[in-house]
Amino acid sequence: MLIERSSYRAPWWLRNGHLNTIYPSLFRKLNLPFSERESIDTDDQDLLCLDWYRLSMSHTSVSTPRKLVIISHGLEGHSERPYVLAMCRKMNALGYDALAWNFRSCGPYMNRQKRFYHSGATEDLSHVIDHAHTGYDAIALVGFSMGGNLSLLHAGREHETLNDKVRAVVGVSVPCDLEGCAHELAKRQNAIYMTRFLKDLRGKMRVKHAQFPDIPLDSLDSVKNFQDFDDLYTAPLHGFADAKDYWTKSSCLGYLSDIRVPALVINAKDDPFLSDSAYPYDLVKSLENVYLETPDHGGHVGFVSFHAGGSYWIEDRVAEFLETHF
Repeated sequence: MLIERSSYRAPWWLRNGHLNTIYPSLFRKLNLPFSERESIDTDDQDLLCLDWYRLSMSHTSVSTPRKLVIISHGLEGHSERPYVLAMCRKMNALGYDALAWNFRSCGPYMNRQKRFYHSGATEDLSHVIDHAHTGYDAIALVGFSMGGNLSLLHAGREHETLNDKVRAVVGVSVPCDLEGCAHELAKRQNAIYMTRFLKDLRGKMRVKHAQFPDIPLDSLDSVKNFQDFDDLYTAPLHGFADAKDYWTKSSCLGYLSDIRVPALVINAKDDPFLSDSAYPYDLVKSLENVYLETPDHGGHVGFVSFHAGGSYWIEDRVAEFLETHF
């Protein structure tokens, strides 16, 4: 279902996708102490780091919460990014516990195995859900960028085995079509983002090489875009034939029609990361459970607004959706 009109109105000086994307990275600072940091083992003896924000440890009168929101960060992000912390704070204000988890190799320490994370690793999100669900009546999944793709992909691809406590999903700034978005980010006007991502990924692969010397570094410095990186590292380390095979199998776009719980996709029209294929208007018109909202402005994981208490529009919008559908 299409949401024809979005309530987001960007400040006049942030009606530019690049500015709305960059502003929070430079100027949004939050300090939200987690109530518990937990490390859990995966089935293949790897490690995931989870940060809990429980109401019993927050400044609220609500007791014994029965709802949990699991929050997934974006590419080369982690659980303490300002957009993650702000969403955790908002969820606590609604009376929900929040759990922000780190993908393999993200967060405070490197993972143990040769593999790291990728956009289709729904088995890790499933592991987090199965670990965390005890004691809750309902769970919502909220993901940003790559984490949004992962959350929606999980709800669609795993719909037959989805934990029955998962009642709603929200994806923010979602690269629904990984191939299209990879090519979009490779364009000259997005060089600032590509340069930053590749700097972080090169550093990560050097650490991985120190753990596993058979991971090649010969061509690392020649990597110029995501296709190069995914062909060289992501695909072979995670069982894909090549970058295209990885993108095809890990994009949520092909699984939106299989989602059986209310799901909201919020993609700004001026998002510099997203290709035209990340706005599946025609598809969503025919879907009962998936809502697509495309504000004119907002950038990538931006949606800057200035409200009392420091919240942005995106936290309020997610809260509104969950209050209705959770």
